[in-house]
Amino acid sequence: MSRIKAVIFDFDGTILDTETAWYEAFREAYLEHEVELTLEMYGQCIGTSLHVFDPYAYIVEKKGLDAQQFRQDVHARHDKKMDQERIRPGVLAYLEEAARLGLRIGLASSSKRSWIDKYLSQLGVGYYFEAIRTAEDVSMVKPHPELYELAMRDLGVQPAEALAIEDSPNGARAAVAAGMHVIVTPNPVTRALIFDGEPRVFGSLAELSLAELIESLA
Repeated sequence: MSRIKAVIFDFDGTILDTETAWYEAFREAYLEHEVELTLEMYGQCIGTSLHVFDPYAYIVEKKGLDAQQFRQDVHARHDKKMDQERIRPGVLAYLEEAARLGLRIGLASSSKRSWIDKYLSQLGVGYYFEAIRTAEDVSMVKPHPELYELAMRDLGVQPAEALAIEDSPNGARAAVAAGMHVIVTPNPVTRALIFDGEPRVFGSLAELSLAELIESLA
């Protein structure tokens, strides 16, 4: 049996698919101003901050738009789309199984804590997480490994004892840089992006149990 002692989840796109809704919201808003937002462009900011590509600033500068109004438009579109979203398949089963197996459970996200808390409350799964690390806790978000490093420190585990569950190239890079085991469960948007190396990819966590996955890592 593998020595896995902790499972650390990414949030956006992994636990709840907020990423597809963001891309669709931005793409629709861009098209209203006759600008195409390609997935190649938008993919640069998935799983990280907006320092590489800022989808707000790009079109505001390109078209001379009112920044606040454009932001409000995109957020309204995203909120409407998120009304239809549910926790991704297999996630709840993994949380329950991890708890049953006595594994430590953490969360490491490049998003802000208020964003994470909002959705964890709505999903009713916040109590599973012993450690939550977000953008406010680090100087650099993913793909830098600091978020995962802090979460592992909080849980008292070494990299070889921790499994990261990710959905994006930037997130997977962070987990690899932290020395962890990592699997990827892409969503409809991140499925089209290019991942470094050959990570283990699953359509969803419903494809195999956590115990089976851990056994395969041995």
